[in-house]
Amino acid sequence: MRVVIQRVSEASVKVDGKIAGEIKKGLMLLIGIDEQDEKTDADWLIQKIINLRIFSDSDGKMNLSVKDIFGEILCISQFTLVADYKKGNRPSFIKAAKPDKAIPLFDYFKEEISKSGLKTECGIFGADMKVSLLNDGPVTILMDSKTKT
Repeated sequence: MRVVIQRVSEASVKVDGKIAGEIKKGLMLLIGIDEQDEKTDADWLIQKIINLRIFSDSDGKMNLSVKDIFGEILCISQFTLVADYKKGNRPSFIKAAKPDKAIPLFDYFKEEISKSGLKTECGIFGADMKVSLLNDGPVTILMDSKTKT
């Protein structure tokens, strides 16, 4: 499971011209699920993400987590994060989990991250989404559950 974490001042996602989710200060998460991913991958990533100290303290040092600042979280599914681009110039998405596996795992991720008590919004799985954000910093971090050890 791969997640692109972006520290944002605000972010929103629209589907068919209507806002599906929006947040103020917090984290926007682009979540890619591959065919090998399990709930343990989601669990590990969630704990890392909600405790990741990437918000500034009173001294301007990145010392605070999204929990510490009572930030908000926007989750967006993005199968293109598991693209295989090694051969040729057209990426392959064959390693992306099929919807029958990806949807329950994405739903699990959303439910578990919302248990942090922070406002959690989401895009719509599989929809054509228009994402807007104001990246703060910019701070962007890529996490991959396969590299946790």
